[in-house]
Amino acid sequence: MEESSHDPAIRHLRDCRILNIFHCDAGAGADSPLARRVGRFYNPRVDAAPLGCFDSGVGGLTVVRAVQDLMPGEDIVYLGDTARLPYGSKSPETIRRFAIEDADFLLARGVKAIVVACNTATAHALPSLRAHCGVPVIGVIEPGVDAALAGEAGTRIGIIATRGTIASQAYQHALSQRRAGLTIHARAAPLLAPMIEEDWLEHPATEMVLRTYIEPLQAQDIDTLLLACTHYPLLTPMLRRILPASVRLVDSASTCAEHLRHELETLGLLSDKTSDGRLDIHLTDLSEEFETLARRFLRRAPGVIHHAVLGGA
Repeated sequence: MEESSHDPAIRHLRDCRILNIFHCDAGAGADSPLARRVGRFYNPRVDAAPLGCFDSGVGGLTVVRAVQDLMPGEDIVYLGDTARLPYGSKSPETIRRFAIEDADFLLARGVKAIVVACNTATAHALPSLRAHCGVPVIGVIEPGVDAALAGEAGTRIGIIATRGTIASQAYQHALSQRRAGLTIHARAAPLLAPMIEEDWLEHPATEMVLRTYIEPLQAQDIDTLLLACTHYPLLTPMLRRILPASVRLVDSASTCAEHLRHELETLGLLSDKTSDGRLDIHLTDLSEEFETLARRFLRRAPGVIHHAVLGGA
């Protein structure tokens, strides 16, 4: 929360709202790149603009669902870069380029804030995105780490994620920087996302695999388990059965939505609509199974799904 609130783009956007200057020419100057980027989207009712959210695939829809549950009046534009997934196998430079192209697609649709619902893109591209976008940019790592360390937080934290996220050390570093004396045990769980996408949420094979991943963490007597993949919240019921009641579960989807709501309230960008918001889904590669997956992740019909063409696609 600290980092985003000190971001110059967010401060400038807030100043523009306070001064009610439509072209955002205060502070940064009317001809600055930042003012031009923000000025394209600012209007007297910028709070009515949609939220933007992107991921390399379907997993980010758990974040969308959490946002819809917490802020039902918000319109959302979701981009799934399905033509270029997975991001985890790409170089950091390529991931940053893809993330900027994803953000530009959303910015062209007038979004008031962007959620990076992808752990890989958050780990490698968040600073670049915040410097580039001129609107608030929220990643999934900071909110998850903040939640893991909040309240009656323990000191023995387990993490499960994809191989790429574990290898990036992003969560481990963020936790260690926030608090000394933590014991952190991270475990890659590469089979879980495919099983979730197969709708094996209550399948005995999924429980067997999940126990295989979790048991080494339980052997370390963890008191908190951080679900560092946006697919994994769908396994919460099974995890509750496997883990002792004393172990706190922290998922990156709900914590990201809560962090986003706090930022929108702070900046005066929260929609005051009383009707349900609209969800527009855009994919860089349309597949037959995506609608089924989207319905599973959203727990509702996804509506019309559009084909997206990005600058580098």
